[in-house]
Amino acid sequence: MSLDGTYDEGNPFALIIAGKIPSTKLYEDEHVLAFLDIQPQSKGHSLVISKWSKARNILEIEPEALGQVMAVVQKIAVATCKALNPDGLHVAQFNGAPAGQTVFHLHVHIVPRWEGQAPGFVAHGQGHFADADALRALADEIRAQL
Repeated sequence: MSLDGTYDEGNPFALIIAGKIPSTKLYEDEHVLAFLDIQPQSKGHSLVISKWSKARNILEIEPEALGQVMAVVQKIAVATCKALNPDGLHVAQFNGAPAGQTVFHLHVHIVPRWEGQAPGFVAHGQGHFADADALRALADEIRAQL
């Protein structure tokens, strides 16, 4: 998919916001939702999305929505570091399929990294699915630091 297009109301993140697909929430307010990735690149991999913006990428998002998302990215990043004590933190945002974007609802990845781990991302569909009970326990650890 190119950088231009129409927002798909049936994308997975829109369905999570609508409560039609479950997620392991870390944080939610009236504007933003943060949740754990079900195909994590690393332990504690989370995603942050706007609940109201229909932007597919950074070129389309309203400045107000982007500010709201990034404030929560920082909040979740700090809590994740306190909970998991990683050696590094990868914050990423992809725009368009050629850049690695697979869900066309603007989202920011927060990926804890430890020494010896390979940097970079594995395309979804090739990664493993996390155990739901393990995600819930991990979410409790991170939420306790908020």
